[in-house]
Amino acid sequence: MEVTNVTEYQAIAKEKLPKMVYDYYASGAEDQWTLEENRNAFARILFRPRILIDVSKIDMTTTILGFKISMPIMIAPTAMQKMAHPEGEYATARAASSANTIMTLSSWATSSVEEVASTGPGIRFFQLYVYKDRNVVAQLVRRAERAGFKAIALTVDTPRLGRREADIKNRFTLPPFLTLKNFEGLDLGKMDEAADSGLASYVAGQIDRTLSWKDVQWLQTITKMPILVKGVITAEDTRLAIQAGAAGIIVSNHGARQLDYVPATIMALEEVVKAAQGRVPVFLDGGVRRGTDVFKALALGASGIFIGRPVVFSLAAEGEAGVRKVLQMLRDEFELTMALSGCTSVKQISREHIVTEWDAPRVRPGPRL
Repeated sequence: MEVTNVTEYQAIAKEKLPKMVYDYYASGAEDQWTLEENRNAFARILFRPRILIDVSKIDMTTTILGFKISMPIMIAPTAMQKMAHPEGEYATARAASSANTIMTLSSWATSSVEEVASTGPGIRFFQLYVYKDRNVVAQLVRRAERAGFKAIALTVDTPRLGRREADIKNRFTLPPFLTLKNFEGLDLGKMDEAADSGLASYVAGQIDRTLSWKDVQWLQTITKMPILVKGVITAEDTRLAIQAGAAGIIVSNHGARQLDYVPATIMALEEVVKAAQGRVPVFLDGGVRRGTDVFKALALGASGIFIGRPVVFSLAAEGEAGVRKVLQMLRDEFELTMALSGCTSVKQISREHIVTEWDAPRVRPGPRL
C-alpha cells in the first residue's frame, strides 16, 4: 500500500521492529500526556489564509546560522538509528544531504561523527550530552568540529533520564551487535543490562547532573561552533540562554520523553520567541507530522523545525528511501500550505496567517441599538 503521509510510517515500523526497539523510539515519559499533546496542540491552531495572491512561484529556501537550505525542515537528533535499519545514521545523512537540509547527529549514534562525515558533503549539527568526564566532552566536540560539523545542539533537559515505562518493562538495552560509536574508544560505547532501563542506568552513571549555565560558557571556550541550547520552554530560560552566549534556541521537550505534563512545544513556542526578541533564531521540535504543522510553527515565530520520530520510523520501514520520502512529503505539504495561505516565501509567513485559542477575538460585536 502506498504511503501518502508521514504518520503512516509509524504502523509499518511497529510491524517491522522488535518490540523493545519500537517501544524505545515510540514511547514518552510516564503517562505520555505530553506525547499526545505535542500532536494535539497543533490541531488547535487554525489558518487565516489570504486569497487572490499570485502563488505560481513558491520559494521555501531559508538560511539557518548562515547556511542556505532548501526548506525550514531539518532532522532532529535521534539515538541509535542502526536499531531501526542496518545503515542507520549513514542513510539519514544521505537523505538529508540529497534534500539539501540539515541533519543533527545524536551523541548516542550508532555511527561516529567521522563515519557520518564520510557519507559526503552536507550541513550537519552535532547534538551533545555533557558527560561527567569533561575530557570526553572536549574530545568529542573537537572530533565533531574536525569532521566538519557546523553547530552544537546542547541538550539541557536531561540531567537525569525521564521515566519511560516501556523501557523499564522491556529492560531496554542497546543490542549486543551495536555500540554508541562516538564513545567506542573511550570504553563508554556499551550499555549494561540493568534491572530497569539500561539507558537510564547508563545516564545515571555517565551524564553530569551538575550541568549549569557556566558550562554553556565553558563550551564556547573549547569550540568555534555556534551553540544551540536544546530543551528550552520558558521565557526565563530563553533570556538566560542568550546571556550565556547561545547562538540559537531549540524549543523542545525531548519528544515528551523527559518531564511529562510540560506543554506541547508549539504551545511554548510563542513565549520563547517573544523573550528572544529577535536576538537569536528560535527552532522547534516535537510533534511535527504535516506541512501544516511546519507553517504553524513559522507563523508563531520559529525559524525552522526539526523532525525526530518520523525519521526513525521511515528508516525502519524503507531505509534511506523512507527518510527521503518523509522529507519530500513534508516539503510538498508545506509548499501547498504556503500557496493556499497566500505566501510565496518563508519571510511572508506571519502571525496574521493563524489564529490560536489565546488570541483576542478579532471582531467585536457592535453596540446594540
